[in-house]
Parts: sequence; structure tokens; C-alpha cells
Amino acid sequence: MHEVIRVIIPALNEEKSIAKVINEIPEKLVKEIIVCDNNSADKTSEEAKKAGATVLLEKEKGYGASCLKGINYINNLEEKTDIVVFLDGDYSDYPEEMYQLVAPIQNDEADMVIGSRALGIKEKGSLTPQQVFGNWLATKMLKAFYGVHFTDLGPFRAIKLDTLNLLNMQDRNYGWTVEMQIKAAKQKIRSIEVPVSYRQRIGFSKVSGTVKGTFMAGYKIILTLFKYL
Repeated sequence: MHEVIRVIIPALNEEKSIAKVINEIPEKLVKEIIVCDNNSADKTSEEAKKAGATVLLEKEKGYGASCLKGINYINNLEEKTDIVVFLDGDYSDYPEEMYQLVAPIQNDEADMVIGSRALGIKEKGSLTPQQVFGNWLATKMLKAFYGVHFTDLGPFRAIKLDTLNLLNMQDRNYGWTVEMQIKAAKQKIRSIEVPVSYRQRIGFSKVSGTVKGTFMAGYKIILTLFKYL
């Protein structure tokens, strides 16, 4: 069976990187690329459209809000979708590694696959010390609270659409990735990690690039970890 795969890319002010990301997504693998523009002040939407993506606008600022916009779009299509892949629009992920990401789902070995930067090859400086520590702490807490072992809350991930809808995702900003992993653990979803490579992003990070962003992300992730106990 050939699974229909759609990709969701939440994007905010990624005009310099978004076309690179879209162009390196394996064309033979993916049916549609959906860029959810989080009310960018630059030409992210125009660049994404030129590169062949479907572009949606989500005016409410928030990573989760953008992802939810994409999910809603996919669920309202007449054509089915089997697998949804999420990745960032800043060119820090390697889109060509999508084959490794979806393979465990295609082989019926998993229903959700997290791309782990901790297990993969990281370019020097691609993850800030606070990101490394935050991921370490959050995954330790996931293990302690929910009995599930992850090494990363990486944005590059694949999940069956049916499974994604069962999770009933709610978070509209920084808690999105950890909410998905918590709910998958609580519902005993078959989840695995695969190593993915990571490089320095193009442009400025809206989260780790500012003290406020780093603090708010950390606060929300910890809050989310306690929320579902």
C-alpha cells in the first residue's frame, strides 16, 4: 500500500529559508506540502507559494496554532491522508531524511516517530546550551512522570493522521511537541525515535534567540508536563 503523506510546516518570517526547505522535501514521497504562515511580516507566503506549497494563514501567533491550522485543513480534504510530517521552516532540519522518519510507520513498526537531534549529528552551535539542557530535563521528566523514554522534543516528526486525531491536540504555542509525546505515552501509542541531523538555522530564532522566548518555552513545557498527570 502506498501511504499518502502530507507535510505541515509552521513558519514565521522564514522568507530566506522556506523555499530551500520545500525544495529538499522528497517529491516522490510527499503528496502535499502545507506551509502555515504564522502572520509573517516578510515574504514567507510568497516564497512558499513560488516553491509549490499550499499556504495557509494563521494570524494567532503560536507554533501550536499554526500546526492546528494545518491539521484542520488536512482533516477537511476529500482525499485521505495517512501520515502527517511536521518540520520547521528555518532549514535547521534535513528534509531529505524524511524517508528514515516515515519508514517505521510504513513498515507498521510505529504510529509516531520523533526525529531525535540528540541521537543524530548536530552541527556545532545548532542547539543552544539552554535548548540542550531543556530537552534533557523535559525528557527526564517525561520518563519520571509518564514512563516513556525519549531523548528529544524535536520538531521533525511523523505520525499517522488517525493517531494524531486521537491525541486531540490543544496547545497553541510552546507546549505543542511535549503535549504530543505526553498524550502518546498516556494512550500507549507505538512511538519510536530515529536519529536526525541538525544544522544552524537560517535567520533568527523566535524562541531560543531571546531570553523571553527561552523562558516562556521552558515554562510552558514544564507546565504541560504537570498538566496531564
